[in-house]
Amino acid sequence: MSLSFTKKERLNNILFQVFVALFCFVMIYPLLWMLAGSLKTSGNALTATLIPDGLNFSNYLQGWKGFGGHSFSIFFRNSFFIAGMATLGQLFTSSFAAFGFARTRFIGQKVFFAVMIATVLLPAQVLRIPQYIMFNNWGWMDSYLPVLLPQMLPVPFFTFLMVQFIRGIPSELDEAALIDGCNKFGIYFRIILPNLKPVMVTAGIFRFYWTWNDFMTPLLYLQTVTKYPISIALRMFSDPNAITNWGAMFGMTVLSIVPTLVIFIFFQKYLVEGVASSGLKG
Repeated sequence: MSLSFTKKERLNNILFQVFVALFCFVMIYPLLWMLAGSLKTSGNALTATLIPDGLNFSNYLQGWKGFGGHSFSIFFRNSFFIAGMATLGQLFTSSFAAFGFARTRFIGQKVFFAVMIATVLLPAQVLRIPQYIMFNNWGWMDSYLPVLLPQMLPVPFFTFLMVQFIRGIPSELDEAALIDGCNKFGIYFRIILPNLKPVMVTAGIFRFYWTWNDFMTPLLYLQTVTKYPISIALRMFSDPNAITNWGAMFGMTVLSIVPTLVIFIFFQKYLVEGVASSGLKG
């Protein structure tokens, strides 16, 4: 059966499409401007036009050389190490904590769970000073420990998300595993973890993205240039007290978003599935 549109409906549809297109353009304008700037000459990189004055791919080669004799390959390697370790640690600790809240019974369980949820409201900024004093007293300055450890501990948001997901997994699977001789750890590794794939991917994407873009934490604890992640390296590359090659800096900025963009494209279906499933099963 064919659908017939009146002139008013067609006009409304066209106006809606135009509005969506304009809104999308406004949203992605900064990204397009940065991409265009990476192809312009350094003197024109900050102009507002989206049409580059040429395809100056040499910006990427110049930017990759870095500064002070340190190539950007070092900073990319550091970012992959920090974000990768933080993501793996976060997934393990959050899923294990969620398993404890969802599948075990202990004294004060509801109180501990409520306190954990309440910490979501605690701004991260209030922890900066006590954490800095504590890590400084432990002699962890200029090492990856204060950068990695807080991000590898369970995050209340991820733990809550996984608790909701685990509660949707039939408990009969646990009982069958117990009959077959599994203990609690066996149930966690053999029953719960394989079924947590969607929500684990969701949490992993967020943790990797947040850690990759984190600027303040490495700035506080790292002093050696060869330990800097890409976020700090980009800041040092654009020194306001010196002549900055803006085209090269935009080139490195474009490359810095490629890993997170690739991860999002390949795993976006799990991202939607994980959030939707956790919300529906609450």
